[in-house]
Amino acid sequence: MKSFWIGIMPKAVLVSTTALITASLLSIPDALAQDGDENPAAAQGQDLSLTIYNNNLALIRDQRVIRYRNGRSVVELPGVSSQIQAPTVTFEADGVGIIEQNFDYDLLTPSKLMEKAVGKTVRIVRTNPATGKETTERVKILSVNNGVVIQAGDRIEVLRDDNLPTRVIFDQIPDNLRANPTLSVVVDSARSGRKPTSLTYLSGGLGWRADYVALFDEDKEEMDFQGWVTLTNSTETSFDNARVQMVAGEVARANQNNNRNNRRNPSRISGGIEATDEERLGDNYLYPLEGRTSVASRQTKQVAFVNAPKAKASKDYEYQVGGFQTLPEPQNVDVRIAFSNSKAAGLGAALPKGIVRVYTKDSLGRAQFIGEDNITHIAGGSDLSLKIGEAFDVTVQPAVKSNRTISKKITETAMAYTIRNAKSEPVKVTIRQRAGWRGVETSIVKESEESRNPSVNNYVWEVDVPAEGETILTFTIRSKSRW
Repeated sequence: MKSFWIGIMPKAVLVSTTALITASLLSIPDALAQDGDENPAAAQGQDLSLTIYNNNLALIRDQRVIRYRNGRSVVELPGVSSQIQAPTVTFEADGVGIIEQNFDYDLLTPSKLMEKAVGKTVRIVRTNPATGKETTERVKILSVNNGVVIQAGDRIEVLRDDNLPTRVIFDQIPDNLRANPTLSVVVDSARSGRKPTSLTYLSGGLGWRADYVALFDEDKEEMDFQGWVTLTNSTETSFDNARVQMVAGEVARANQNNNRNNRRNPSRISGGIEATDEERLGDNYLYPLEGRTSVASRQTKQVAFVNAPKAKASKDYEYQVGGFQTLPEPQNVDVRIAFSNSKAAGLGAALPKGIVRVYTKDSLGRAQFIGEDNITHIAGGSDLSLKIGEAFDVTVQPAVKSNRTISKKITETAMAYTIRNAKSEPVKVTIRQRAGWRGVETSIVKESEESRNPSVNNYVWEVDVPAEGETILTFTIRSKSRW
């Protein structure tokens, strides 16, 4: 089917078509729009601000100066979000009471015009391509399902897709079709005149996410860390010259399932204890964009919000395991980038959840991608360890050497971890062992390397492994059941 255009003349609406399809541009001159006398609520001086949350939600504050009539009148506010959540609307103006409100989101398009014309008569104008002569015929629209079916006199026709110049003329625009999503409010004003008016509402279709880029220098143990905000607008509404701020944190919604227990995140993060400079909204962080920006309909926009050159960072090799087991084959260790978002480490910023992509430079000085990981919302002063891959030349092979029952409630397990390094330089490998579960207390009986115990039933060893060599870590853990 062919694209077609709509032109609107003072007394008619014309659609040029060989078949029904949507148009890319719809223009409505003032001749058919309500003028100042008919529409006393024509808006002036619109001022927009957007507070955008992570979960496809935004709070929109729309301030306008509106001319009211004394008594009851209809205020029409075009340009509201096409995904406005009507129950959340608040409308405030001095001396103005609200009687009812209606949201009109059926937009004026060629296809909608044809749909609304079903059962009604329109004029079909056909042009002879050889002579340029036009012929006009009044027809009735019977259907617009997969094409336009019309009745002309006693015959039934389908508008053909044959490239012959044809247009459809409508006598008027249906009352419930709008050029833009429009909120209509019936108000009762104590007096006439122009008044500042505030419209506030929640809308779907607007969201943001954080993305991070880290250029890591292993030799210097530092990285250049940048954060980007990606704004998305999937509504049919453009928000021009708006103040924009983002909220980082989880905002509860009714009937929303927030099951954190099922979340799997390979990154490891310690709880932060450092205040940062970001403004707070309750227990969440606010990230305002500098100045004003426009977020167009169906647009994705990126804005920088974190820039920390030469932040401290290191590469770690790590193997995590839960329980005790013997594996027949060596296991590759995790490669992790460890850093802190503390002020002392060069960051000093709370980090919204997002993806951190890590790059490093090759021998020719070109940045190469080496891995990525997700982070949750991170408070200031947190320690982060991001898994960016696995090392094929550093392996760990666990083996249960013995499992002894001492009593009904007490057992001892002896483990050996063979750590091999095929690199030409020595490495340090972190072994993290989860040794118990609920209702069980554990303790180290003996070990070949000194461990630390960061949390209940969890043990950590830092093991040095020589170049092209191996180190065997051995330990015995006693487990005591409480029941």
